[in-house]
Amino acid sequence: MATVTWRPRNIRLVAYGLAALVLATMVVLALILPPDWRLQDRAGLVLFGVFAVFALHLLGRPRLVAEQNQVIVVNSIRTHVLEWAEIIDIRMPTGEPWPTIDLADGSTLAVLGIQSSDGETARRNLSRFRSLLHDRGEAQEP
Repeated sequence: MATVTWRPRNIRLVAYGLAALVLATMVVLALILPPDWRLQDRAGLVLFGVFAVFALHLLGRPRLVAEQNQVIVVNSIRTHVLEWAEIIDIRMPTGEPWPTIDLADGSTLAVLGIQSSDGETARRNLSRFRSLLHDRGEAQEP
């Protein structure tokens, strides 16, 4: 099986588009400010833009990666590496913003790599992951 990666489309467009706009705005402001603004003031504006880009990158970063032997869930801050056998089910009830994975230890894990704001694409991605889970996640009968 080839590696399959799912990423939310809409949030990535917004996050990275806004990041480019914020950084460009801060650079332009730093260049066109009146001469009485000192170098550190201008650098501070650009640095603020860089921090904003980093924060927006955290919104655009999530993904779900299905590999041959493992599943990688990358959320905004944390990355979780799971074996297929650890995953019991994935579900996204109507109205929920993203699916959750039910794990064998009784806990759940949010999967921001598929988001309901993507509409039909999200439903197809969820269905595709479920079929992979059915094929890979169940232990073989002895």
